[in-house]
Amino acid sequence: MAKKSGRKPPLVADRRYPAQPRSSKAASAPKPKAKAAAKPARRKAAPARRSRSRGGIRGFFGAVLGWFLRLVWRLTWRFSMVVALLVALGVGVIYASLPEMSALVDGRARGSVTMQDREGAVFAWRGDQFGGVVTAESVSPNLKNAILATEDRRFYSHFGISPRGIIGAIRINLREGRGPLSGHGGSTITQQTAKLLCLGVEYVASEWKSQAAYEADCRQGSLWRKGKEALYALAMELKYSKDEILTIYLNRAYMGGGAYGAEAAAQRFFGKPASAVTAAEGAMIAGLLTAPTSLAPTNNLERSQNRAAVVIGLMREQGYLTEAQAQAALDNPAELSEAAEARAGGYFADWVMSTGPEFFTRNTADDVIIRTTLDRRLQTAAEDAMRYIFEEKVKEGSKAQAAIVVMSADGAVRAMVGGRDTKVTGAFNRATQALRQTGSSFKPFVYATALETGYSPLDTVVDEPFCMTIPGSGQWCPDNYTHKHYGQITLARALRDSLNVPAIKVSEQVGRDLVRQVAEGFGIRSDLAAGPALALGVSESTLIEMTGAYAGIMNGGSSVTPYGLTELKLQGDDAPLIDKVGGIGERVIRTEAAQQLIWMMEQVVSDGTGHRAALPGWQAAGTTGTTQSARAAGFIGFTSQYVAGVWMGYDDNTPLSGVTGAGLPAEIWHETMVRVHEGLTPTPLPMMEPAGAAQARDQNAGSGGGLESGVERLLRGLLGGEPGTAPQPQVRR
Repeated sequence: MAKKSGRKPPLVADRRYPAQPRSSKAASAPKPKAKAAAKPARRKAAPARRSRSRGGIRGFFGAVLGWFLRLVWRLTWRFSMVVALLVALGVGVIYASLPEMSALVDGRARGSVTMQDREGAVFAWRGDQFGGVVTAESVSPNLKNAILATEDRRFYSHFGISPRGIIGAIRINLREGRGPLSGHGGSTITQQTAKLLCLGVEYVASEWKSQAAYEADCRQGSLWRKGKEALYALAMELKYSKDEILTIYLNRAYMGGGAYGAEAAAQRFFGKPASAVTAAEGAMIAGLLTAPTSLAPTNNLERSQNRAAVVIGLMREQGYLTEAQAQAALDNPAELSEAAEARAGGYFADWVMSTGPEFFTRNTADDVIIRTTLDRRLQTAAEDAMRYIFEEKVKEGSKAQAAIVVMSADGAVRAMVGGRDTKVTGAFNRATQALRQTGSSFKPFVYATALETGYSPLDTVVDEPFCMTIPGSGQWCPDNYTHKHYGQITLARALRDSLNVPAIKVSEQVGRDLVRQVAEGFGIRSDLAAGPALALGVSESTLIEMTGAYAGIMNGGSSVTPYGLTELKLQGDDAPLIDKVGGIGERVIRTEAAQQLIWMMEQVVSDGTGHRAALPGWQAAGTTGTTQSARAAGFIGFTSQYVAGVWMGYDDNTPLSGVTGAGLPAEIWHETMVRVHEGLTPTPLPMMEPAGAAQARDQNAGSGGGLESGVERLLRGLLGGEPGTAPQPQVRR
């Protein structure tokens, strides 16, 4: 009992950490309950082996994965550091090369031409128009907000690149079936500005095939180009403030219609500064940025208005407009100004550009202002007259064309219509470019020559059938349009009724060379026919050339050079570089001869082939003209105020059906001049009626044209005047 009680109970620590034997004896001594203790040890050992087995596989793969992730992390942060350093280096290089903001607002490769009418109002633009510098602060809030809502709603919060915008653009491109980088680019305004700056590459003509090639290179959308664009955008964000970047964008962006920048667009489309545009107008300009050419309101106003409606919706969604303001803008869409509606001046502006010096018009590097002779009231009158005739009196679907020129006595062109479509730019101008036979419109120059050499309007000529032998061509037998002949008639009646045979006889009598000289003196520069058919207007000329020649008759016999430019100066300068080019030149025939000719031409309108052109309350003079085979017809005439010419025909020279100069052309002339003279007080023509004219009219009315005198018969007998004998034409004085 004492031995048993002398044993100490085992401690907990002893159980956890068994004591090591102190001696070999102790080590060899039997351990009480060893068998019982081994069992739980064996039970614990088995699970331990299974755990080590599973932990080894997991540990191996876990170690591999951990090693791989650590490797990726090491490579990633090192690569990122290298990329960041390269980006920083690139941004730094670009930053150092960026100029001051003020040097970047005007990026045009060529200058502009602004044209003013005779009153000084702007009516047309050409070239790359730049209305002046605007800033993000000075431009209308309506325009600024419209651009932000459309192009970059987070402009003031991003750092030049918008990852969210790029991801959204990729999503849209994929949804629409395009490549991820095709179509929407997700570019910020800063990136767009970088592209407008062509990433700092300036246009140098000697280094590029053309300006178009340079611009195409600037618009590249490759991944490499996008990367460079991003670097440039980051550098710009460091160099400039947000408002400065927006200012560059507002001034450099192309906005359609030849307008570069917000100011030019506002002036071009609405006739007002960019600081004053309304919400509807601002939305229209902002809407042009996606496709400035096709969406330009001067090309398709309805399409531009529809796009503006989308922009207004964006402005409302983003809080730039209230519901009431947005609805008001939708209910009152932007409309073009009167000048913009005229489609950049049409044919007249094109003609002025072609007549001015090339280095100040077509290829100007400066901003030029040209004062012109255009009278917009008269231009509208001519356009309305043509429209009226073709709507009311020409068969629907007809492809016939027409042209009109209105000018003053000194050759100042007041209106010009070069075709039925009056709202065009760069189109074929039938008033200045189409060479057509003049027809009977040439006859006044035959009679002008006769009057200048001493003949009287009351001198007579025999209208009868006859033939001429033309060396190298054989016999030629001209005839009147009516195929009738009227015997002995005055020169005045011959012109009044547009008779061919008398015109040829007079031309041969006074001399073809002299007729040609007089015609050229009046401004007909085209090659004139050498044969006797010269008198019938077989030579070709342009409508503006012929109208200018008639202006010479109207002003008393002095030559006229038609002109449209009265003053050319550089923008900002007061002194003009060029004054008017054209006007009255040298005298061609005597004033008395011109006044007698005007009297003869007045008879054409008051009592002859041009009676459809007569104007109520006004004296008018002119002549009809129909070419061979009726391929063209015209009427040219004048009052004491204006001279106007009308041409009608087909572009492919198809003969007109039932149309002569006395028909539709005379009616177009009448409608034009009625509108031109609205509000003016009638004044008489500067004409001189020859002594005995009233008595001659009475005799002609009673005799049906008069009889051939004995002297005339004697001359014809001596010189051979029978048909087919090639008579020498004679004029009785």
